[in-house]
Amino acid sequence: MSVVNIQEKFNLFSDHWSPKKVGELNGQQILLAKLKGEFVYHTHEHEDEFFMVIKGCLVIEMQAKTVTLNEGEFYIVPKGVAHKPIAKEEVHILLFEPLSIKHTGEVIANITVETYEAI
Repeated sequence: MSVVNIQEKFNLFSDHWSPKKVGELNGQQILLAKLKGEFVYHTHEHEDEFFMVIKGCLVIEMQAKTVTLNEGEFYIVPKGVAHKPIAKEEVHILLFEPLSIKHTGEVIANITVETYEAI
């Protein structure tokens, strides 16, 4: 394993809503993604989902509340909670989640990614 520079990894891609795998540990994966616009409402029945904003401002809509995350902040969406990330401007995020998680839960959409590219 070598040192990973997060900014250098973000410089390697420009596509939105397509997480890139930058590491794995203990059955978990570390993903980076660039977001812009609205995602789909989806649920991960068996996995919590960790969102950390590296750059920008991310809104996560849920049925019971809406959370706004600014740079340097994170939020964990509990398993079973339907959520929809929204990025009015481009946002860079770090995700930490189980290897088994599906990108859009059980929802299949044109932005669904089956396998995360490792960079």
